[in-house]
Amino acid sequence: MQLIDGKAVAEQVKQEIAAQVAAMVERGEKRPHLAAILVGHDGGSETYVAAKVKACEVCGFKSTLIRFESDITEDVLLAKVAELNNDPDVDGFIVQLPLPKHINEQHVIEAIDYRKDVDGFHPINVGRMSIGLPCFISATPNGIMELLKRYNIETRGKKAVVLGRSNIVGKPMASLLMQKSNPGDCTVTVCHSHTVGIKEECLQADIIVAALGQPGFVKADMVKEGAVIIDVGTTRVPDATKKSGFRLCGDVQFDEVAPKCSFITPVPGGVGPMTICSLMKNTLLAGQKCIYE
Repeated sequence: MQLIDGKAVAEQVKQEIAAQVAAMVERGEKRPHLAAILVGHDGGSETYVAAKVKACEVCGFKSTLIRFESDITEDVLLAKVAELNNDPDVDGFIVQLPLPKHINEQHVIEAIDYRKDVDGFHPINVGRMSIGLPCFISATPNGIMELLKRYNIETRGKKAVVLGRSNIVGKPMASLLMQKSNPGDCTVTVCHSHTVGIKEECLQADIIVAALGQPGFVKADMVKEGAVIIDVGTTRVPDATKKSGFRLCGDVQFDEVAPKCSFITPVPGGVGPMTICSLMKNTLLAGQKCIYE
């Protein structure tokens, strides 16, 4: 069993990005600029945005954090989105999800200029990704593809099972795995809460991507010997032994599943760091204007 060290790979990728940014600045080009909108004070969102700001520093990007209280109206938020769309200094920006329940997330996503949508959530980017055209790819699936590539994990002709059908992870992950590319060329099955025989599907899989948000869902009796396990789960569970009062728990029962695997991602330290560095890669592409300009 080999552990997939997402933290180490992410640091390597960020250093590669920093070298490209340094070269851009040396040529007299503009330093890439990422802006982030954070609404409210959700603990998970605060942590993610802080990590993104720190990653921008490592990569040499300019970053701007825009904060709003959770009682902001949808119209005010959409006005700020329009302002960022029209700001020539901002190359890409994100609106951190989830948003308060009184705001329609889809309205906000669709209001973002797809050429600045470095989260890869806009329908134009999602559509272009699904047919293999250049675009901003959703960060978590893109990060997973980078891990498969850097660990030289064979995907061609393999059976992959994606657990979960979210717009952010499950659907784009399935689409990327089945595309004619390397990594890619998998035969993909997507399982979800209404799938009959999930255990049997998983037992046939060479690669399992677990993105259900159900701690410990994937157990040893669901995994065949030599499978590759990618755990996207990051559920906070109470833990009195931790200073924070909680620990992150993946969708996979790591201790019992790991001995059966050829490769497995830990939680934390696996997919999570790659999500942020994929956002950095998209920001670099936005700054270079090499996809849509």
